[in-house]
Parts: sequence; C-alpha cells; structure tokens
Amino acid sequence: MGRGRDRVVVGGVAGAAAVLLLAGGCGSPPDGDPGRPSSPPAASASPAPSAPAGAPRVAGVLTQGLRSPWGLAELPGGDLLVSSRDERTVTRIDARTGRKTPLGEVPGVVPGGEGGLLGIAVRDGRLYAYLTSATDNRIVRMRYGGGPGDRLGPPEPVLTGIPKGVIHNGGRIAFGPDGMLYAGTGETGRTGLAQDRGSLGGKILRMTPEGGPAPGNPFPGSVVYSYGHRNVQGLAWDPAGRLWASEFGQDTWDELNLIRPGGDYGWPVVEGRAGRAGFTDPVAQWRTGEASPSGIAFARGAIWMAGLRGERLWRIPLSGAERSGDPEAFLRGEYGRLRTVLATGGGARLWLVTSETDTRGTPGPGDDMILRLEVG
Repeated sequence: MGRGRDRVVVGGVAGAAAVLLLAGGCGSPPDGDPGRPSSPPAASASPAPSAPAGAPRVAGVLTQGLRSPWGLAELPGGDLLVSSRDERTVTRIDARTGRKTPLGEVPGVVPGGEGGLLGIAVRDGRLYAYLTSATDNRIVRMRYGGGPGDRLGPPEPVLTGIPKGVIHNGGRIAFGPDGMLYAGTGETGRTGLAQDRGSLGGKILRMTPEGGPAPGNPFPGSVVYSYGHRNVQGLAWDPAGRLWASEFGQDTWDELNLIRPGGDYGWPVVEGRAGRAGFTDPVAQWRTGEASPSGIAFARGAIWMAGLRGERLWRIPLSGAERSGDPEAFLRGEYGRLRTVLATGGGARLWLVTSETDTRGTPGPGDDMILRLEVG
C-alpha cells in the first residue's frame, strides 16, 4: 500500500513545510515500503461515505520533524511532552500550534537497539521516564514545573535493576486511576526471565510514585503485578479501572491482554490463546505482520492500538471485560509505523505518533509526526 497523507495541519506554525508530501515505526523487521503515490489524497472534512461507522478521522498533523519519538504525555494544560528514544531528549509540543520547545537531554541514557529514552508520564510537577542506562533499564523522575522557560531538573532514581538488552526492553509507563505507577517491561530476549518472579523482566510492575511496592500488590514486598510477558508495550485503563496491555508476540501471535493481579500470561510456555490451566489467554490476538503492537489508549468504548510492523491503528470494541465485536483496522499503511496513541478531550480525540525514524522504518519528508484524530 502507498502512504498517502492527509494534508490538514493543526498548528499554524507548520508554514511552507506543510505542503510537502509526508511519509510515514519495534517488533519484527518492517515489511518494506512498496512505494508512495506522487501526491497525497485530498483532505476531507468528514469520513468518506464508505467509512465504517465511528471510523477515526485524521483532523491534521500537529507537528512533524520528530526523531525517534517514543513516549508521549499530556500536561495539565493540554500541551504534550514527547521523548526521543535515540536523541535522549524531551520536547514540549504546543497542542494548539504544534510549536516545539526542547526541554533538554536526559542524563544517563544509553541508546542502543530497542533501548534508550522510552516511556514518559507526568505527575505532581514531575516528569517520570523509563530509560536504558549503561547497566539496566530504570525509571527516574525529574522536576518540571511546566511554566514558560522551565527546564527539566536532574533525574532521581525511582526504580532500578530492570534487565536491559538489545531487544525487548519494554518501556511504557503510566499512572493508574489508583495513583500508582505502572511499567511494562520485556524479557530482553532471555525468555526464562518472564516466568521468574524474582526478576523485573517480562513483567508489568506496580509501584508507588517513589518506587516502592504498591499496597495490595499480589506478591508481598515486590513491585511485580503480573508476569509471563514477552515485551509489554502499551498500558491503558477503561472507565471501570481495568488495566489493559499490548504485547509483542514472537512468530505467531501478538496480544491484547486484560491484566489481573498475579496473573501468568504464559510466555515462553505459550503464545496467544492456549486454553491451558494456570495461564491467562489474551482477549484479542493478531498475526505479527498485522500488528506488532505498541501504545494503546481507551476511548469511545474501545481500546485503540498502534501497530508498528502492521502500520495501522486497531480498534478493539469492548463490553465490560470482554470484546463486543471484531477488531477493526484503520489507516492501513497511510502513515507507516505507529508507535504511541494517547486519548484526550474526554476520549473524543486521539494523539497518534508515527515511528518511521526508529531505524526500522522508511522515513520520508516530515517524519516523524504527531497526528490528531477525531473519534467522537
């Protein structure tokens, strides 16, 4: 499929660059770029008549020219912070104009392979970041007031000792509705770590904002919340407070899982649905070429899941803890690899981050971008 781009620009600062044809990022190796049309399709004010009911509409490009974007967080006033995996930097994005303000480089980040400056989250005047250091993956926090001219404070360790590797570093972090900090980790290619409850690799972790075991964790004295994961890439909660997570499979099945405290999600014993006692099956699964899922968000009764190798945005409709319909795919190949999705505006809109400059994509003019999608 070609990668035609709607040329609606959200911010007024895109200037002449907005007329460029934009081109569209960690799972299995990319399928390659079969070519782009010579000109983008015309942008429309509403979905085409043939679009499925409730299909998202790309309302515009907020900003472009990002390099290896990974984590995305919304500030209390609505502006965004985006991390660069390989450049080790955090940039503030004006949510109205798309104007980029560099906040600085995060000390101690050692990029390499799938590691670097990964997920970010904002809480009580601090920016939390999941990063790869010289010795481990770790979570740190930095003071950031968010006012004009504010810069990041020095990093303070929150949790250290998460295993690192060239691959499968996990990296997504988010604060849950309970006020606790959650993190998705990977098994770094050492599959046995996923079943080892004494290791922080191949897990979902739950901790206080200071990094200690959260009250009510299933394993006393431990930050481990669930285990048996290969490489958790997305975390999101539905309105009932249920935690959902996306996960890279190996050769057969990628997964969307409903996370329960103390649950064993099977890796490396099983991949995808197995129906075996003692393991929790995914709510939805995909062939790896269709997904290689990264970030997820909940909006309008569904989980929205960004696909890297799959180069599409998936919607998984939910009814309580169960699927209420088949997953639907949107934006197939239109913007390339998709890394992060974030709900905003009460779930009426999504911010969607492309990932063509992560060494596995085929970047074109304008990559990488943050898109605004209307889902209301």
